[in-house]
Amino acid sequence: MADEQHYDVIVIGTGAGGGTIGHRLAIQGVRVLWLERGSFLPRELDNWDTKAVFVRGTYLAHEQWYDRHGHEFQPEVNYYVGGNTKFYGAALFRLRPEDFGEVVHHGGVSPAWPIGYDDLERYYTQAEHLYKVHGRHGEDPTEGPASAPYAYEPVAHEPRIQQLSDDLEAAGLHPFHLPIGVDLHEDAPGVAARASACIRCTRVDGFPCLLQAKSDAQVICVDPVLDQDNVTLVTGASVDRLVTDAGGRSVTGVVATFEDGTTTTFSADVVVVACGAVNSAALLLRSATDAHPEGLANSSGVVGRYYMRHNNVAVMAVSVEPNPTRFQKTLAFNDWYLGADDWDYPLGGVQMLGKSDDAMIHAEAPRWAGKLSPDLPFEVIAHHAVDFWLCGEDLPRPENRVTVDKDLRVHLALDEDNNVEGVRRLRHKLDGMLSHLGMQHHRLLDHSLYLHKSMPVGATAHQAGTVRFGTDPASSALDPFCKAHDLDNLYVVDTSFFPSIGAVNPSLTAIANALRVGDHLVERLR
Repeated sequence: MADEQHYDVIVIGTGAGGGTIGHRLAIQGVRVLWLERGSFLPRELDNWDTKAVFVRGTYLAHEQWYDRHGHEFQPEVNYYVGGNTKFYGAALFRLRPEDFGEVVHHGGVSPAWPIGYDDLERYYTQAEHLYKVHGRHGEDPTEGPASAPYAYEPVAHEPRIQQLSDDLEAAGLHPFHLPIGVDLHEDAPGVAARASACIRCTRVDGFPCLLQAKSDAQVICVDPVLDQDNVTLVTGASVDRLVTDAGGRSVTGVVATFEDGTTTTFSADVVVVACGAVNSAALLLRSATDAHPEGLANSSGVVGRYYMRHNNVAVMAVSVEPNPTRFQKTLAFNDWYLGADDWDYPLGGVQMLGKSDDAMIHAEAPRWAGKLSPDLPFEVIAHHAVDFWLCGEDLPRPENRVTVDKDLRVHLALDEDNNVEGVRRLRHKLDGMLSHLGMQHHRLLDHSLYLHKSMPVGATAHQAGTVRFGTDPASSALDPFCKAHDLDNLYVVDTSFFPSIGAVNPSLTAIANALRVGDHLVERLR
């Protein structure tokens, strides 16, 4: 069946890229159709239940992908209105200005972008204001210039994290308030106001927010415009392929299958793909035609290639004193982002994770076999835990790629040993400092307990790079405004367009770019 309505723009996906560009277009009067393969996330107590979210995987997509060896794995993807932002930690960083240029790493070269920091700066500011980011420009010496302050003051540190910040400063480092998107108002530092949506709970990182106080794409972008006559949202619509005209220059149809097995074809003047770096690439590859035998937008052969996801390590240190912090995700430092006094290459950044609890530690215990003291209950470890997230840059390699087999199953080939020396050195530096930060030998431990967890192939939260943009159609799929070189009306605005990923969370850059491309489309449609 074909939908009789013709739209100005179809946006496939409602996450950081798709949700944001749809909102931008909607408020400018553009007739927008959002197609979302998921439904609205149910609001239920399991939203905040550690075992439901992290152990049972209640909200993970019911599908399997395949690694480079052909083995099945469960990807950490969530198909709901708002996409993966429903579960993200809402840490909304700008890329550093240097990230837009060529950066030499120990493991290779991070390529330059076709746009610079200055091209995106005003959109970073708009994105920070739209997503209610709390922070303070000027605290982090590695950040670029900002044309306006954050609209919201930084989220206050609780006492244990304030002590950590003071200790880091005393060690000569530059800790700063982590920029985070939450709908929080404080009567006093650390105390949520009575009318505040956010209550400073322990569930900000990795959990959906029962109070809708986290700045996810559904809450910020989709919900506010759904009552407009020019906006349509269709859920449960899994897009199978894009159809082109006979010459292959224009997308004329978007074919979607619903849960009951029926299919519908939708049409619009412009089609925007924003399914996530893996699924966007898979959609373009599935849409191969005689005019585009290797997949849409793929005359360069880069679609699906250059997949990136960051080199991440979670470190849980056990503090000498209890850590009663609830809202722990308020601090970061980037002193070794671009290099160190003993190494010329970038290491990456350090930020706080959400506060771990005993159920999380119990679930991860098999990974740490032999490191847990049998005399130390999980509850005690959790009460003393201080949780860090180390982020280093993954480099774009053509062999790290997304492919689709004859049965349309997704395959993700990934070399997990790609430019990892930087984050290894970053971890070594943090480990060497922990004893000076109150994480010393605990009387209940046989030795200091610093637990490390590296990310497996299924950790796809920071996926990027499979439909890269650039000025040369021979080496990129998209132009600098994220339009496909090969087609007149196809755009891609999730993190697929990244030619490199830097070493900070990619969401704010996806959001800012979606605002930029949204303005471009408004002008085009006029």
